Amino acid sequence: MNEFDWAAMADLLELDGETHSPYLEQAFELLEELNRPAPRRILDIGSGPGVAACRLAAAFPQAEVTAVDGTPELLARAEARAERLGVRLRTRVAGFPAGLAELEPADLVWSGQVVHHVGDQQDALDRLAGLVEPGGVLAIVEGGLPSRWLPRDLGFGRPELQARLDALMADRFCRMRADLPDTVAVVEDWPGMLRSAGLTEVRSRTFLVDRPAPLAEGPRQAVRRTLERQRAGLAEHLDADDVATLDRLLDPADPAGVDRRTDLFVLAARTVHFGRRPERCPGSREGTPARRWSTRVRR
Repeated sequence: MNEFDWAAMADLLELDGETHSPYLEQAFELLEELNRPAPRRILDIGSGPGVAACRLAAAFPQAEVTAVDGTPELLARAEARAERLGVRLRTRVAGFPAGLAELEPADLVWSGQVVHHVGDQQDALDRLAGLVEPGGVLAIVEGGLPSRWLPRDLGFGRPELQARLDALMADRFCRMRADLPDTVAVVEDWPGMLRSAGLTEVRSRTFLVDRPAPLAEGPRQAVRRTLERQRAGLAEHLDADDVATLDRLLDPADPAGVDRRTDLFVLAARTVHFGRRPERCPGSREGTPARRWSTRVRR
């Protein structure tokens, strides 16, 4: 995976996860319908600080839920979060995707916005699919729409600041993908890629995150942290007026800044793609998956 200082981003990752958590509730309701009987083992691959993993543990209290991540500092946060919320959660340090081979398979595998950090996305999906027990479900979060927080016209600076930030972030994402080791260009047809990984009953659902103004303190801080990161990473690509606008938004003493604005909101769409690993072929040897599946999964 490409080099991000995930430990340094822990606060932002946790705040962002909490802010966008309404889509998790909706997605997990669908997973409850898809996973019957209820899953016994669940893996959250690339769990970060454990926002989704803890919600999985709450939604499936009888299951053994394991948060898997390559950053021990983030897993320590996941453990503290689970203790605070009173849910049962295991943690496991494993890199993505190479470390997946060390994991035991599960009835439900969840991975939120992780696959796009790997050069060969199809290979990563193949490996994730290989972790799913026959009859089990893989769910990945990829795509959707960028989050919006600001009105079109802020009352100062040029209108549509966030549209310009979105465009720069999209370009930065493309550069990130191009610079990944062994990157492979692929049509990002996520349902098609799940089918190529050998999964069936593939479907996609997009869930809305709608936190209207005025924002509570947690989501407000998530917006601040994100804008601070964009200010630091994109300033050289912005004109002087937009930099000045960001500086004013981030000034805690300014009544028009994000800390005091009453019109700050969060609106986003998160897309979850689901697929089921086929059951074993009738008459196959115990523990041997269907031939069609085994020829698809690359180890």
